[in-house]
Amino acid sequence: MNNSAEVTSLILTAYGNIGDMRYFYFILLFVMYITMLFSNTLLIAVICLERGLHEPMYLFLCSLSVNELYGATSLLPALLLYLLSDNNEISFAFCFIQIFCLYTYGVTELGNLAVMSYDRYISICYPLHYYEIITSCKVCFFISLVWLYSFCSVAVTISLSLRLKLCGNVIEKIYCDNYLLVKLACTSTTLNNVYGLVGTFFGVGITFIPILYSYAKILNICMTSSKETRLKALNTCFPHLASLINFSVGVLLVIIQSRFDMTHVPIVLRTVISVYFIMCPPLFNPFMYGLRMNKIRDAFKNIIYYKWQLYPLMRSAK
Repeated sequence: MNNSAEVTSLILTAYGNIGDMRYFYFILLFVMYITMLFSNTLLIAVICLERGLHEPMYLFLCSLSVNELYGATSLLPALLLYLLSDNNEISFAFCFIQIFCLYTYGVTELGNLAVMSYDRYISICYPLHYYEIITSCKVCFFISLVWLYSFCSVAVTISLSLRLKLCGNVIEKIYCDNYLLVKLACTSTTLNNVYGLVGTFFGVGITFIPILYSYAKILNICMTSSKETRLKALNTCFPHLASLINFSVGVLLVIIQSRFDMTHVPIVLRTVISVYFIMCPPLFNPFMYGLRMNKIRDAFKNIIYYKWQLYPLMRSAK
């Protein structure tokens, strides 16, 4: 194929050698997807329904969970469909839609984690002025900025890839990847590569600078404070740090897989590496935040208690 306009479908070769194990993988992924949907939706519902959780930290957490629902839904339904099908082709249009969704998920996830780190820094280092600094207007601004930046930056990436002429239609993965798609081009990809490097530098820099700065300040406060203050800071930051490390490891694994020859690695392990960044955070984060944060647990108990108290009254009224 010598022109992207002539491409009607792309072949995802990573599905090729699954065999009868596809049914086991289907059941496993289906259970994981339902768990993601239920846990993240429940966390969002608890935060929205409980007025006591309408605070900056929990609103940022709500944005994080919404993004994880978006990311998981952009991949897993299609993945489940391909597992049950012998057809490993994906349409050219849907390939770009998938790239857009997966990349915006990644950029938004990192952006959400960055603003959450800044929120933790203010709450620990300036507790008396927290609500003066982190106002509701700033919360809306930060969340809007994160989502807007991710959608705009990825839209440019997609537009640069759409103009390329392709000389092949085989992608060695279970989903479309922009880096592998660009490698199929038979025209110059200099502009794509330059924008990719610059975008990655600024995207990672813009997000990791506040993260590193925030935790440097938090560490400095902890070093000069009492043991009780250090434990409180650790309990406050632990869920965020765990989420940050979990997602960063997943992104690093994807980058390593894309940039280096992994043909010697078993296909199952390569597949796990490629989906880790989009499957583990949506599974891990709701339980991490739900179990570690007392306010979320108490709010959930209150909602359940109110429901059970209200239900008999409604029945008796009938």
